[in-house]
Order: sequence, then C-alpha cells, then structure tokens
Amino acid sequence: MEKQALMGVTSLSSFPSSSSTSYFTARTSSLSTSPAGQWKYDIFLNFRGEDTRNNFVDHLYNVLKDRGIYTFRDDQKLERGKFIKEELLEAIEESKFAIVVLSENYASSTWCLDELVKIIDCRKYMGMTVLPVFHYVNPSDVRKQRGAFAKPFVEYEKKGKKERVKKWRDALRQVGNLRGWHLNNYRPESHDIQSIAGWISLNLKYDAFANITKDLVGIDSQVVELLLCLAMMSNNVRFIGIWAMGGMGKTTLARVVYQMVSKEFEACSFIEDVRENYEKDGLVPLQQKIIDQILMETNLKISDEYDGVLNIKNRLCHKKILLVLDDVDKPYLLNMLARKHDWFGSGSRIIITTRDVQVLRTHGVDEIYEVKGLNDEYALQLFCSKAFKKKYVPDDFLNVSNRFLNYAAGLPLALKVLGSFLFDKSVIEWESALERLKEFPEREVLQEWVGT
Repeated sequence: MEKQALMGVTSLSSFPSSSSTSYFTARTSSLSTSPAGQWKYDIFLNFRGEDTRNNFVDHLYNVLKDRGIYTFRDDQKLERGKFIKEELLEAIEESKFAIVVLSENYASSTWCLDELVKIIDCRKYMGMTVLPVFHYVNPSDVRKQRGAFAKPFVEYEKKGKKERVKKWRDALRQVGNLRGWHLNNYRPESHDIQSIAGWISLNLKYDAFANITKDLVGIDSQVVELLLCLAMMSNNVRFIGIWAMGGMGKTTLARVVYQMVSKEFEACSFIEDVRENYEKDGLVPLQQKIIDQILMETNLKISDEYDGVLNIKNRLCHKKILLVLDDVDKPYLLNMLARKHDWFGSGSRIIITTRDVQVLRTHGVDEIYEVKGLNDEYALQLFCSKAFKKKYVPDDFLNVSNRFLNYAAGLPLALKVLGSFLFDKSVIEWESALERLKEFPEREVLQEWVGT
C-alpha cells in the first residue's frame, strides 16, 4: 500500500478541436465559480429547426437522453401558456452547457441569434460552457459572416436593426472562435454524436466526482493528463502505466479516473494492492476477482493460475472493459493477469500502477504517465489544510513550516502525515519533531506517525 512506502523527501480548460472529435476535456475555469446546484438542465440545445430538428438534433437529443443527460429542447420542454421567449431565456440561464448547432440557415433566424446572444452572455457572466457544432458549414464563415451567413445580415441592416445586428455579429464571432465539432461528409454523423455525448458525459462525471476529490490538492491537472493518455475515443485496446515512488498518489489518481470513465465500458474491475495480495494469498484470488467483477452473472471458479489465464483471455476478449491493476511489482503478474491486447475487447483500457517503471517497459504498455510531486503552491496548501486547518501559515510557524515542507519535498502522503501529526501542537513541539526526523533518515518516524 502507498502508506508503507514513505520516502525521503488548475481549473481545466481544454476543448475538443473544431477540426477533430477529441473526446477529452475538463471544466473551464469559469465554471468553478458557479454556485453549486444552480443548474436545472445539463444542456440547452440552440438550433435552426428547419435545418436540423428532425435529423441531427433529434438523434443527438435521444443519445443524450439515453445517457441520462437532462437536455432542454424547445419543442420538448416549453410549458403551455407561458410566454415562449421568456421561458427560453430562463432555460438558457438554468443550463450548465449550451450546444449551438450552426447550420446553413441558422443566421436567417432572429430567434436563434437572440438565443445565441443570451448564451454568450451566460458564458461570460455565469460560467456556461458553450459547445459549437459546425453543421456542414465553415467555422470561418460563422466568425466572419460569410457564405450562407452573409445574406441574412444584409437584409437585417436594410431593416434598420443595427444594434441587434451588432450583437448578433459579435455573438457569431465569439462562438465561431470556440472549439467544437465540425461535421463533414468524411465520416458518419453518428460518430460526431457519440463524441459530443461522450464529452458531455465525461465532464458531468468530473463535476459529480468533484465533491469527493475537493480535498485532493493538485490532482486536477493529473486527471486531465491521464485522460489524454487513455484516448477514450479510440477503439484500440490500450495499456496505460502510472508510475511514481510510494506515497505520490498513484492509486488515488487511478481511482478518480476509474470513477469518471467507468460507465463508458461494459464492465469494470479495480484490483487494489496486487503486490501485497499476491504475497499473501497467491495469484488465483486475484484472477478470480477479475472474473467475478467483470462476469458478475457467472459462478465460474478458477482452479489454478493457468486456468485463470485461459478464462481471462477467452471470456473477456469480446468485452469492452476497464481494468485497473494497482501496485504491480513483477512482470510475471502482468503476464498472468493482463498479458496481451487481444485478451480484451475493442476499446478496453488497462491501467497499471507501479513503483517500478521497468515493469511497464518490459510489458510494453502503450503509454507511461509519471506522477510527480506537488509544486510549492500545492504542497503548502495541502500541508496547511492538515497542520492548521486553514489556508495560511501563522507568522510564528513560518520558519519551522518551511523546514517541514523542504523535508516532505512535494510528497503528498508525507505532507498529510506530517501536517496531521503536527496539528494543534506548539512551535516547541514542532522543533522537537524535526529533531526526531533528523535522527531517523530512513523515515521510521514517519512510518510511526502514519498510524497516529
């Protein structure tokens, strides 16, 4: 386990590219300032009905609905007897994301353009995330109001709508500069629809999991980077290694990402403390746990480790699974638990955490992610949260705190153990603790404090 290996020692804003269907991103920084529980809807759909209502938008809406994503679409959610425009504007304000489907005749609808102005305002002032879908139109035409987006504006200006036109042009320019999805005839629409739904689903999971991870200082950027390694939109089987010394938070990172993406797979298995459990009980119980968690409906019993290999390979090769093998220290264990890519179905992801990078290299994983220590800012934040239960260091503790921070060298577990042990103690007691640490360079004192 991580705590047995104590050793010596921002919000997110990536978006899918407008020219690709990248699955990954995380929340924008503006969303982190939005009040919790503010949103009534997950998605507000803004679109030109005559272009897309009965095809792309209908298909997208149903895929989102099937994934449990609560979506406002004007012909589905409007209440009878209410002034339509007022309710639409309220729905925009009450939505976390807005999907803007920019189709050929979009700019010919003043209704769509008024909604878009409101959406851009909500992006600026309320932290809404806006996701454009360029529906067989060029993003540069949207930005510059050229092509199909030019003619309607000539008519608007003739009618003397100069102030509204100015707002509409600015809103189109802004949405045209955002990254999103560019539909074209080179791939099926279903591919883009699944990409959009996957992006939304992943980001909603991130927010839902944020309450659990709120005390995990500095983990956001690591989650982002590991999700990139997973390449969730690829149908290839991928082996990803997470490597670091003990106490760096490998298991925690794997667990966070596991919870975020698990619903994208047919079945999942998280095998903790592989090294420790193998030394204690052997290999068969580990193989049995994988089979039991993945094939929940069976009563299959593994007789020996080679029977386990055959059953894992033969019974999981057609399933899209997520498997985490935590704290693996021998290539032999990987060979007996997850030897090759063809043991698992298309789209499967195998995550392996280890303290020994050579284990990953020997196994030939697709990518290795190294977990690094916390930087000075995050280290101080974590230490203060444990040692003082506040965000800053009291003046009379400044000097001694710096010495403890230097000792921990960015190691999260060391910072937690030291801070928790020192909480509510005097400066004299802190100095005494430092002296004890100097006497035990192999960290016996830290090992003792883990259990306090």
